[in-house]
Amino acid sequence: MSSETAKIILNGNEYELPVVEGSEGEKAIDISKLRALSGYITLDPGYKNTGSTTSAITFLDGEEGILHYRGYPIEQLAEKASFLEVSYLLLHGDLPNTQQLAESEGNIRYHTLVHEDMKRFFEFFP
Repeated sequence: MSSETAKIILNGNEYELPVVEGSEGEKAIDISKLRALSGYITLDPGYKNTGSTTSAITFLDGEEGILHYRGYPIEQLAEKASFLEVSYLLLHGDLPNTQQLAESEGNIRYHTLVHEDMKRFFEFFP
């Protein structure tokens, strides 16, 4: 969280709101307490200037056509990383090295096995 603040003056009353910094360095004014403090709400038609949440995983700028996962452009991940590598990135914050990827693939295989009793159960369905 940034130590910056933004001041809003409404009907002569001053309200100090925190400035937060996103994963790509973009700054925003946290207005989540504005209504409780002042009774005012904000209006942003089409939510063009409103972030809905904070995320260390995803950065999205629809106007510029930018989508990053953990700082990596989606185009780069789509071209150079496998589905399991991207899954690892999303869960752990970094792309896996060779050993981490092998362990992760082993865990996925282990946890996706279907028990023989379940296989037989499904054989009774058309």
